[in-house]
Amino acid sequence: MITNDLVAGHLAVVTIMAAAVREPVSIAASVGVVEWTFAAVYKANFAFVWRTVRRLGVAESTVDDVVQEVFLVVHRQLPSFRGDSSIRSWLFVIASRIARDARRTLRRKPGNLGGRGRVADALDLIADAEPNPQEKVAAGEAVRTLHAVLDAMSEERREVFILAELEQMTVADIAAAVQENVNTVYSRLRAARADFERAVTRARAHDAWRMR
Repeated sequence: MITNDLVAGHLAVVTIMAAAVREPVSIAASVGVVEWTFAAVYKANFAFVWRTVRRLGVAESTVDDVVQEVFLVVHRQLPSFRGDSSIRSWLFVIASRIARDARRTLRRKPGNLGGRGRVADALDLIADAEPNPQEKVAAGEAVRTLHAVLDAMSEERREVFILAELEQMTVADIAAAVQENVNTVYSRLRAARADFERAVTRARAHDAWRMR
């Protein structure tokens, strides 16, 4: 059940979470030179890749495999990364492509795929807060609602909404991540925000009907 307090609480937690996942800024970055090792990329961005893959609609049962595949590609291609975009924009290009392939594979192979999935957002939300059982339930419900709203969006709108509203990336970085111009990003983001507002309004109306 989705309530106004639940939606508001989720958005507040998303804001806190977003502030905690910014890329680390090194001394090298301050002078325009960023040299990432694979270990550093993995440590700083594993949670980001997890969240991205799950939010892009990959089934929980296959998230482990998809994330592993993303980092295998990262390991191979990292020497070619020249810092023309942020590391997370670059990672998103890889993750979105692999997530898209994974969704297609899932449609061809419905049913028992095995694996032990998890809701990445839910773990991020509760990892440090030590919530009580009621808070865990509320956080889990908010995350399920978020994923349902994202799944209902078009792929293009979902991508920019994830990066702008949930990851707090700049429009320039989003443009690099989705490989579109800034004006297109703004247009998609406006539409995605409208989709989100409509979905929340419907959820609240449904809640009000159930509470009668």
